[in-house]
Amino acid sequence: MSVRRLAEASLQPASFAFNRANAAAAKQWINKYPKGREQSAIIPLLMLAQEQEGWVTKAAIETISDMLGMPYIRGLEVATFYTQYQLNPVGTRAHIQVCGTTPCMLRGSEALMDLCRSKIHHDQFHTNDKGTLSWEEVECLGACVNAPMVMIFKDTFEDLTPERLAEIIDLYDAGKGASVTPGPQNGRITSEPITGLTTLKSEKAILKTTRDRDAKAAAKAAREPAPAAIVAAPAAPAQASAGPVAPSKASKPKTDAPETSPALETPSPAKVAPETEKAASVRAPRHSAANANKAAPEVEKVLKQRSGPIVKAEPAAAFKAPEAKGTQLGAAGKTAAAKTTNAKPTSAKPTNAKTGNAKTGKPSLEDKNRPAGIARPALVDDLKLISGVGPKIEGILHSLGIFTYAQVASWKKAEREWVDGYLSFHGRIEREDWVKQAKALAKGGVAEYIRVFGKKPV
Repeated sequence: MSVRRLAEASLQPASFAFNRANAAAAKQWINKYPKGREQSAIIPLLMLAQEQEGWVTKAAIETISDMLGMPYIRGLEVATFYTQYQLNPVGTRAHIQVCGTTPCMLRGSEALMDLCRSKIHHDQFHTNDKGTLSWEEVECLGACVNAPMVMIFKDTFEDLTPERLAEIIDLYDAGKGASVTPGPQNGRITSEPITGLTTLKSEKAILKTTRDRDAKAAAKAAREPAPAAIVAAPAAPAQASAGPVAPSKASKPKTDAPETSPALETPSPAKVAPETEKAASVRAPRHSAANANKAAPEVEKVLKQRSGPIVKAEPAAAFKAPEAKGTQLGAAGKTAAAKTTNAKPTSAKPTNAKTGNAKTGKPSLEDKNRPAGIARPALVDDLKLISGVGPKIEGILHSLGIFTYAQVASWKKAEREWVDGYLSFHGRIEREDWVKQAKALAKGGVAEYIRVFGKKPV
């Protein structure tokens, strides 16, 4: 998109004010938005200013910005972004927008632009000698089936030829633009085929009003007395005067499914006493503890009795608290813990409190530099408000006894290095300054965080 700038200072008026009608319209637009959101009305207010002045002036942008209580730069951003706003003076009687998108281009819009170059000005956004006409090329104007087309003010003129556009330009230049009928200029109605309608020629099939009108006329004709010649005619068979025929079931599929069986139609016309129905019903099978505890062959691929509670294996990626690693929960966990307690010590080497786990490279949980934990309080701070802490990291911190902002804010350098190594963050705690974030959140929550960092916590 080309750079859009305001008109030169020599062309700008000294001030701007809405006339009485547009001032009332502007007030209505502002009232459509809730309190505190009035700035959203800037787009329709700029359009009102353009319709009044013909183009959007710097004074209009500043006046509207003052009305909405917004900085001038915000109003300038809107006015210079949207191409619907004319930032330079345009023709006082007509500014012609020629569609140059593919459908119109294939139907001859380039010839329409050449005509504008010859009759108005060679360049876009420049007025003719009298200042009454100007033109520009725009993107799709929304009537591709009637291509090519132009828009003048809020009216579109479609199915154009260079000759017809020249006549329209001359009429607007002479101040007679109101006499031109907008829409297709070749005689077609809206977007129907040029040869006329080929379908939907009657409204009877699509409009309920016409169907109701025909039904009333037919009912009225049926109530009127028949002519004498018709009365004297022999009576028609009784079957002809019968009421409406019930819908046929001939097209209903015939299968073995109960849904299509005529014997199972509901509700049944035959009334059966509750005692009779109960006697004919199949009783539920008696409960059997042995059968209830039997494994289903289609599930476990073998017919056998369950010997006890089945412990499902956890997924490999499931997170475990450091203190609970290698243990199972529930009854199976208790049994495993008892066996472990009574078992003899193995020959495995103990973990060094300083070096930590040799396989994972993490510091030991018994290290003196580990931050002190607390019991889970009734109210737990949302540690995810600290930048760099996600749900998984928050869960690990909780497993270490870290639940509040104040705890993180009190970490010394050695404690931060221990957490950095345990979480494998490699400098992230210092880089994102967890301690400073936690101090702000502990002091005044989100409001204090915004005051310190100038943004909301993420």
